[in-house]
Amino acid sequence: MISTLLVANRGEIARRVIRGARTLGIRTVAIYSAPDADAPHVAEADRAVALRGSTSAETYLDAEQVLAAARATGADAVHPGYGFLSENAAFARRVADAGLTWVGPDPASIEAMGVKHTAKALAREAGVPTLPDALLETDDAADWARAAEGVGFPLLVKASAGGGGSGMREVRSPDALADAVRSARAEAARSFGDDTVFLERLLDAPRHIEIQVLGDAHGHVVHLGERECSIQRRHQKVVEEAPSPAVSPELRERMGATAVALAEKLGYVGAGTVEFLLEDADFLTCDVSSVDASVAAAPLRSVPPAATLTQASFYFLEMNTRLQVEHPVTEEVYGVDLVALQLAIADGEEVPFTQAGVVPRGHAIEVRLYAEDPSAGDRPSPGTLHRYRHDTTLRWEDALGASGEISAFYDPMIAKVIAHAPTRAAAARRLSAGLAQAEIHGPATNRDLLVAVLRDADFLAGETRTDFLEQHAALRTPEPATPRVVHLAAAVACTSAARRANDPLKDLAPPGWRLLRGTPRPAIAWEGPDGEVVPTNDGITLRDPTPDGVRVTLDGVEYRCRVAHHDGTAHVDDGEGHSAWREVPRLPAPDAAAGGAGPVSEVPGTVVEVLVAEGEHVVAGQKLVVLEAMKMEHPALAAADGVVETVHVAVGQYVEAHATLVTLGTPG
Repeated sequence: MISTLLVANRGEIARRVIRGARTLGIRTVAIYSAPDADAPHVAEADRAVALRGSTSAETYLDAEQVLAAARATGADAVHPGYGFLSENAAFARRVADAGLTWVGPDPASIEAMGVKHTAKALAREAGVPTLPDALLETDDAADWARAAEGVGFPLLVKASAGGGGSGMREVRSPDALADAVRSARAEAARSFGDDTVFLERLLDAPRHIEIQVLGDAHGHVVHLGERECSIQRRHQKVVEEAPSPAVSPELRERMGATAVALAEKLGYVGAGTVEFLLEDADFLTCDVSSVDASVAAAPLRSVPPAATLTQASFYFLEMNTRLQVEHPVTEEVYGVDLVALQLAIADGEEVPFTQAGVVPRGHAIEVRLYAEDPSAGDRPSPGTLHRYRHDTTLRWEDALGASGEISAFYDPMIAKVIAHAPTRAAAARRLSAGLAQAEIHGPATNRDLLVAVLRDADFLAGETRTDFLEQHAALRTPEPATPRVVHLAAAVACTSAARRANDPLKDLAPPGWRLLRGTPRPAIAWEGPDGEVVPTNDGITLRDPTPDGVRVTLDGVEYRCRVAHHDGTAHVDDGEGHSAWREVPRLPAPDAAAGGAGPVSEVPGTVVEVLVAEGEHVVAGQKLVVLEAMKMEHPALAAADGVVETVHVAVGQYVEAHATLVTLGTPG
């Protein structure tokens, strides 16, 4: 039996696995990088081992260091969580070869499903419907064009070894194909060490439905229903729920049986997820399984337009041979502990229930709370999280404690937040209220977007497809539930109260400016969510102002505001939202970037591409440099036409935020 478990991960999933192991009496070992030295998962484990380095590649992806940590602590099992080494078949084999228990499927299953184009072939053999696809095995753009013609537009270029939206490009016309393939290959090579890509027919607005499966070493495989994960940005999920509002009991049975058939074909052992695209509008596509064997064996395994057309409601996307980020919604609806089941199966136990015993109860919704700015293209926002408080009525799977640092080296997730209720509407209401009331002070987050989604009429009607955020762009900058002027008044009042409380001369003279008699007090501007504004007291009354709170009345309605000050910023919360305000200095410091030197890095990151050279003429909007940070690419563009005078960075260089990347001169 497992006695000591090394958790080869970080953040909220490491904390989740540690909690699950502790309930079973299993000792735990955490590993951590330099930026994670003070992370909660380190303190919560029974033992912890520091890894040399900061980046993912230097630490959590370094198999040698992970195995050394297991040996040093006497661990007899490894749980990989998700991401990092969780779907690395070579690492799973090394764990087994070291005499340790791998809490996951057999390496052969990981390998079979880890390469997407071969996974699709296995799915077809198991009778699973698939979309047209074509593996690109040459460097000839003409071959790519022929393959794309067979697949049909629109299509996706996808990294065969990848996931999470990396190495993926959408293509809607032939003239955009070559650039998309080259770009996807480059990103795939950087992210996964494999630049293999394939083409796949793109459904414009399907639903993303996945089936949770469990298999044991005794040949038993069951499914635990579906999760809908359609609301996404950059092909990454942000809202997940179970069950899906679009899946009937009959469809659940069909999809579940298909997923189980694939798992049985693999001899799958452990927890896994079979992902599908569900087309609930009329759609005709090629039936790949009917294509002649000679076509399937061709160097470019494309599907000819003349292939048999058929209608199908769902299509295989991929199989994830690990625990999913969104596993809590399945746990809530089916009353199971998937981490405990993983550990029991790894210990050789049978799945403790049959398919007939799997019955959903109520509805669960999960949202991913990220440190990113939806109004700026979901740009990640690393930095210090000064305050992080929330109630305990919801299930919060936190990556951080009451405060902490959101590192630029890793995914920007702060937490997963889950609500379970008897109905879907009740779960959405509980989740939106709990999110709105949380105190989250620091970098920009997607909290307001999530609340707006959960309260949107189309979401509540179940109209959730993969283009939801594109079709509801206004949700990225929702109108605040509390008028901005209320929060501004609270910021001004509580900042003034704090100054009075901290002024050693408060009993000798009134606070504020020391001005000559008769000189009007200068107007002080404040910068908030909508830019600069000069406060007025028109229609506002204040009661009981203190440094940390005030009652603000506007048009007869009273708002109870809480205020906290961090680094010169007043953070205001009430029961319906948050805003941050900063007093504008009377004599602002000169903007280092205002001199027109050239683009600067918006976030700290690593330079992955330098696309220009000194002396080169560039035009406004041209991509000059590409950074990679928090699992995303960030292109730096020319703001105007110019000539490259100096390139300040090189590929592989790490740069801080606001560093000048390129100096541009005026064209001669």
